[in-house]
Amino acid sequence: MTKANPVEIQKHLKGFDYPAGKSDLIKHAKQQGADQDVISILEQLPENEEYETPTDLNKAIGKII
Repeated sequence: MTKANPVEIQKHLKGFDYPAGKSDLIKHAKQQGADQDVISILEQLPENEEYETPTDLNKAIGKII
């Protein structure tokens, strides 16, 4: 089982409009067919954070993986 990385996660968030919170990111990723590895990483993001850009999200993901 391959662990998802920021590039893989961003692939499933293509076309997504920032800023966004955790629940919006998860919803969009699921709609784009993200696998459970991607979803589980997004689920580990803090609840009350909002991400202004993909770069902000990648920094947060880097703290998780």
